[in-house]
Amino acid sequence: MDFNMKKLASDAGIFFTRAVQFTEEKFGQAEKTELDAHFENLLARADSTKNWTERILRQTEVLLQPNPSARVEEFLYEKLDRKVPSRVTNGELLAQYMAEAASELGPSTPYGKTLIKVSEAEKRLGAAERDFIHTASLSFLTPLRNFLEGDWKTISKERRLLQNRRLDLDACKARLKKAKAAEAKATLWNDEVDKAEQELRVAQTEFDRQAEVTRLLLEGISSTHVNHLRCLHEFVKSQTTYYAQCYRHMLDLQKQLGRFPGTFVGTTEPASPPLSSTSPTTTAATMPVVPTGAVLAPPEETALCLEEVAPPASGTRKARVLYDYEAADSSELALLADELITVYSLPGMDPDWLIGERGNKKGKVPVTYLELLS
Repeated sequence: MDFNMKKLASDAGIFFTRAVQFTEEKFGQAEKTELDAHFENLLARADSTKNWTERILRQTEVLLQPNPSARVEEFLYEKLDRKVPSRVTNGELLAQYMAEAASELGPSTPYGKTLIKVSEAEKRLGAAERDFIHTASLSFLTPLRNFLEGDWKTISKERRLLQNRRLDLDACKARLKKAKAAEAKATLWNDEVDKAEQELRVAQTEFDRQAEVTRLLLEGISSTHVNHLRCLHEFVKSQTTYYAQCYRHMLDLQKQLGRFPGTFVGTTEPASPPLSSTSPTTTAATMPVVPTGAVLAPPEETALCLEEVAPPASGTRKARVLYDYEAADSSELALLADELITVYSLPGMDPDWLIGERGNKKGKVPVTYLELLS
């Protein structure tokens, strides 16, 4: 009991001494041991890393989960070390509503059929979003949180210890200075000066040791940057994959809607003029004139006759396929991920497409599925 009381009294005395030293420094009444310029730069760099890591973390959380109440709920689950419940994405919820609407309004009607097709696409978009959120959380958010809740807390703890060691050192310096002044006036015995010098040597040793520990931790911030750089690349990769999936799903949906009977793509004009305003004369006048013996080719073949397409004398390039692609019709070339093909463009061709060749096969290929090589 007496030992505990003495320890508490000693701790209180040390705390009081540090408080007095700190206050006198603030008022310019006491000298302060300054850290060297390199150490100060390390401290500033560490603080900057911590502040920007917090901002990037918070904004990435907003990107992945825009709903504030949902973010708070997920935060509480994490703090309670409980599994976050599975949450339906906005795309999946929209898909559910569209499917239910089609069922009620008539799944065999043009509107109902289109609702079903769009709902299937939205469901795939929602699943892609869920995968992206999961991947980004593991590869990017988790390492940032680990730094703030692990490494940074250790650095902060050692910095506080260094601050205390510095206050103790400067307090010892002040006591020695006073002891020497009193000795000069012959009001103190030499052993008091010796005691102050011994305390100063101990305080200096402890300060130097703590400064070295803190410096090593601060220099480790460079390794933190390397780790965060790797995580940032993973985040960009997952985001690229997500947007590529979204583009592919919507492109497939657009093609389905374009071939879907009874739907209108890019126009609001009726499929045929009203009967009351139609006459044989006007109908004949508005029909295109086709030479005798000519055969109307499908739109795809009219736009691109593969037999007549020849690669230009220059301008062909190699390309690596990023994702599998299923040809929508005979004018397109099916692709397999990671294969190499030859590509080139033709005058007047849609810039989103190229002509691709693989062996004796050729056809249109989407640019977004390719990585063009030199």
